[in-house]
Amino acid sequence: MSHQEITSLHSPHVERVKALLGSRGKKIRNSEHVFVADGMQSLRGALSPHSEFAPHIQKIFVTALGRLKLEEEFSAELTEHDVVNVSDAVMGAMTDTQSPQGVLALCKYLPHDLTTISTAKKIAYFWQLQDPGNAGTAIRTADACGFDAVVFSDLSVDVFSPKVVRSTAGSLWNIPVVEGVSIQSLIEWAQNRTLLAFDGVGNKSLMDIKPMTEVVLIFGNEARGIPNLPSGVEIVSIPMKGYAESFNVASAAAIAMFHVSH
Repeated sequence: MSHQEITSLHSPHVERVKALLGSRGKKIRNSEHVFVADGMQSLRGALSPHSEFAPHIQKIFVTALGRLKLEEEFSAELTEHDVVNVSDAVMGAMTDTQSPQGVLALCKYLPHDLTTISTAKKIAYFWQLQDPGNAGTAIRTADACGFDAVVFSDLSVDVFSPKVVRSTAGSLWNIPVVEGVSIQSLIEWAQNRTLLAFDGVGNKSLMDIKPMTEVVLIFGNEARGIPNLPSGVEIVSIPMKGYAESFNVASAAAIAMFHVSH
């Protein structure tokens, strides 16, 4: 654990983090499988992961106040990691948030595919989900509802972008996430599981669906909904009592995941 403080805004550490947050960040994340985890909630998840699929911490950066916060909760765990002290100005340059919390980590993840989650029983699949907040909330909700994996299609948001990572509130370290899976590949892979796709005009109500132990829930794009699906996929709607046109996709996913899990 280093006690020398980085004060230069031109430090290689600063440049490394800024590169991951900048316009080329997605390309670097995809090629090196490294991302930035910013804030206390993310670090809590990273320092006490509950999944064998969890990303691994490479380096932790802390301000003086940030170190105090982490040491209050994780004094023993911190001794196992490379912790680097930085000035408040340097931390400000290393984060894209308006009010930095003084703790930030570089983490490395192992990319998953359908093979690595072959034993997963309850899976949430999102087709072309593009809003970072919705994606992060979906991962967090799947974790809370006891789902085994979350899968995103191609043309979805970058799961390891800073906004999505923050929105997961640490759940990214509890549940495996698979990216870039076409809906055709998902349906072929999930042939022994019940497939339920959610749409405002489904031919079956969620209220008629019983809790399940093996199921794939399919949710569509924020604006376009779900694509055309083969006949073997049940189209389900969530009944509404008010006048709203539809549920937000993250809200619909939360309702559906909770329902099939209880």
